[in-house]
Amino acid sequence: MSGQGSGGNVLAAICSFFIAGLGQLVQGRILAAIVFFLLTWVNYTLAATGILFFMALPGFIFHVWAIIDAAKYKG
Repeated sequence: MSGQGSGGNVLAAICSFFIAGLGQLVQGRILAAIVFFLLTWVNYTLAATGILFFMALPGFIFHVWAIIDAAKYKG
């Protein structure tokens, strides 16, 4: 992939918008993809239980972080 602002990074950011970590996977960064996916979806799952509803905020923060990380990757 090319540098920041390239079409590849835009596509990766869009992928991460739908599924956290998917953009990193598109860029070939498997470990980062797994970490972002697990951090985001574990928090969202805990929030979905209703008991730990406040975990939605860290999940949202990790999700946005995954999108920004995919968009700014310089590879």
